[in-house]
Amino acid sequence: MIDSLHYDWIAALAFLATLVGLTVVGRRLVFQIPELARMRELNREADAKKMARPRFREAVKASNRAGLYTNLVFYAAILPFCVSLESRPLWRHAVDVLAVLLVFDFMYYLTHRFLFHGKLLRKVHSLHHQARTPTHADAFYVHPLETFIGLALYLGSIPIVALASGAPLNAFSMAVATLVFTQLNTINHVYTNLPYFPFKTIDAITGVHAAHHVDMKHGNYATLTMVYDKMFGTYETPVHRETA
Repeated sequence: MIDSLHYDWIAALAFLATLVGLTVVGRRLVFQIPELARMRELNREADAKKMARPRFREAVKASNRAGLYTNLVFYAAILPFCVSLESRPLWRHAVDVLAVLLVFDFMYYLTHRFLFHGKLLRKVHSLHHQARTPTHADAFYVHPLETFIGLALYLGSIPIVALASGAPLNAFSMAVATLVFTQLNTINHVYTNLPYFPFKTIDAITGVHAAHHVDMKHGNYATLTMVYDKMFGTYETPVHRETA
């Protein structure tokens, strides 16, 4: 059990403020880089055509609503029990962030492989797989049930790690973990064609998930790291394309 379990709304507010602040500042800094700004414009051009289709637009809205409601319930009812403002050594921050992300990615790998690509939820997941050449908007072209499940798996990893460690996790560490989760889940759908290191690393991330989107018979089921795909023999080499 977690020691001194109590509802720490101040820590939860610190988590939210940190997450929003890092997201806003990070976005402004990242798109000061010309190569990344160019990729954003190419994705926006492709996304505009997709969003012009009523069915696509409504599906994105439904997915976003499901995500909003799931987050609101978790942040109000569960998160305050799982985070605190207690100071930690730097190594503990790193371990907690890594633990939450790895626990989530393992649960998502199993869910994605055996439920979304199995018989039970294959039809639900097939909506997202209509994107054969994904761009930014396709990260949100997801059935609401799938959005709820994916978010619940990540959000659930926070109390799992807190319970395992025997104490609430640091609010700022969890904001960083959540930022990594949200950004990687979006970035892996974005079209990129970047010219040189270190930005070629982003090409590798997007190429791995592009291989998964070729059809529903391909691997690369994890969403943050390919550790589990390589471990269980479902890793496939990245796919690259010249245009969005």
